Amino acid sequence: MDWIERTGRLKQWTREGERAPHKPLLMLYALGSFQRDPDAALRFTDVERDLLGLLRAYGPRRETTPAYPFHHLATDGVWEVRTEDGGGSPGPRVGALRASGAAGRLAPGLREALAREPDLLGQLAHTLLGLHFPPSLHTDIALDAGLDLEAADALRGIPREARDRPRAAGIRRRVLAAYAYRCAFCGFDGRLGRTPVGLEAAHVRWWAFRGPDAVANGLCLCALHHKLFDKGVLGLGPERRILVSDAFDGAGTAARTQVRELRGRPVAVPEDGSEPVAAPYAEWHRREVFKGDGRKGLTLT
Repeated sequence: MDWIERTGRLKQWTREGERAPHKPLLMLYALGSFQRDPDAALRFTDVERDLLGLLRAYGPRRETTPAYPFHHLATDGVWEVRTEDGGGSPGPRVGALRASGAAGRLAPGLREALAREPDLLGQLAHTLLGLHFPPSLHTDIALDAGLDLEAADALRGIPREARDRPRAAGIRRRVLAAYAYRCAFCGFDGRLGRTPVGLEAAHVRWWAFRGPDAVANGLCLCALHHKLFDKGVLGLGPERRILVSDAFDGAGTAARTQVRELRGRPVAVPEDGSEPVAAPYAEWHRREVFKGDGRKGLTLT
């Protein structure tokens, strides 16, 4: 059985590019648990807050619950759930999972494969991260999921359907050049000699979610604002003005000047005449990534 292919094809709810990273986040969390203790089971009542934290940090704003992936991931053949009386999952309701003492862990065949093939854990982790999240978030997600990627030290086992989607050559260079090698949010234009430093090409609609490698779906951002953009601290308003999440907090001068004072500032447009960020991509990011006002709807009950 090809566990990389199976992991790369987790069944997920989808509609017009909306994100539902519940199962990938649970899988990453389960891989981290296996890395620490291959025999441990994850009791729902012990891990629901951790899973909720992952959903809040890396999922969209829609109302959801950690019970959803805990129950439904079993249908993909990579996860199993057992209750205290020996039965299977009681369903995707928080109360039932709590009351039944439900506990989950990776499927027996997958655990055996991980024990036989030390590189497999890292391959699965990179598959999940590569298919569902931008590279700027991979380290953060792994740390929050309790997964040591350096210890895994594996090749990126991306499934065939992902490999067959070609990346546009030179997109980073084209995006940075379009914005004259300046951050579109703060204007940072650092160089080391003649080489730009600290500048990155950010996808607005993530490549993993059919975001094209095109200048109209890109921004030249400094490393700080790229990370904050992918984390949902920053977003793009309907008139290409910078949004700052009300959930962001920081008492220092840098947090004020580099983040909060960006609110409402117009985003720079390409200086070479290229199309600025297209509205559909900005709207996708606003809906699926930006941690908007209040960030309501992710609850434990």
